Amino acid sequence: MTMTSPFSGVPRDLWRALCGGAIDTGLGALFAMWLIMAAAMMMPTFVPTLRVFLDLGHAGAARPAEALALVIGYGAIWVGGSLIGAIAQRFLAGLGLLAPDGSSLSLWLTAALLLGAGLYQFTPAKAACLAKCRMPLTYFMERWAPGLRQSLWMGLHLGVYCLGCCWALMALAFVGGTMNLIWMGAATLFMVLEKLPEIGKPLTRPAGALLLGSSGLVMAMALTS
Repeated sequence: MTMTSPFSGVPRDLWRALCGGAIDTGLGALFAMWLIMAAAMMMPTFVPTLRVFLDLGHAGAARPAEALALVIGYGAIWVGGSLIGAIAQRFLAGLGLLAPDGSSLSLWLTAALLLGAGLYQFTPAKAACLAKCRMPLTYFMERWAPGLRQSLWMGLHLGVYCLGCCWALMALAFVGGTMNLIWMGAATLFMVLEKLPEIGKPLTRPAGALLLGSSGLVMAMALTS
């Protein structure tokens, strides 16, 4: 009796993207890899918001089709974000700055990514996006209107806010490696906690300070190497 692998339907190009360098694979395969990573990391952060929307549905304010429209709108933003991530990986790999696993080969690139992520933790844009992500009920009360179109638009808006919260942290995949499951798990856990009102507020700025300090250390290493 022949055993069939549960992964037998996965395209070979995707496996090559997961196991090889960006230069050796097509943009489509890299895009698929980023979609998988974004889905794995972002859906846990979206669950509390979706739960609030479904609770409104149970109260008679929303229908299942509207919940689906919300998810489609949210997902569409991350499809675009995944495409940007794939293009960035292909570009950096073409410059010789990334290893086959998607991690940085340049101390200066690593320092720049850490610096950018650290500074972004202190910006008004980060604070504004986090405010929406932390208080989904308030968001829905402000923008609520019945219908599929409005649900789709709310999903798009929430996707933009979520991307606004997480893009700089997602860029750190080029530090830890785009195929590093440990980094993915740690980053997902942090982003979930950061969006919780009581736990997240004390985390954002200290995390930014830690990233800035790490950037300084890497810069010092680059200068002395």
